[in-house]
Amino acid sequence: MKDTTADIEAIQSELYRRMTFEQKARRVTELTAGACRLALAGLRQRYPGASEQELLLRLAVLRLGPETVARVYSWVAPRDDA
Repeated sequence: MKDTTADIEAIQSELYRRMTFEQKARRVTELTAGACRLALAGLRQRYPGASEQELLLRLAVLRLGPETVARVYSWVAPRDDA
């Protein structure tokens, strides 16, 4: 499903083409941070009693996978999370 018209998409593409590497990197960083904030908000709703540390670990599971989080952080989500 597309929500952007072809003419607006062309303008957007031209603006991205004109950006410096630093501007593009900053934009990607901002978008990634925004996605993480949205994911954390969803996790807070799903697990209202979870601590901030647990929420960050759950976010890591979403981004890295449960095996990596278990190996790197020695954390496995409780079984009742199915």
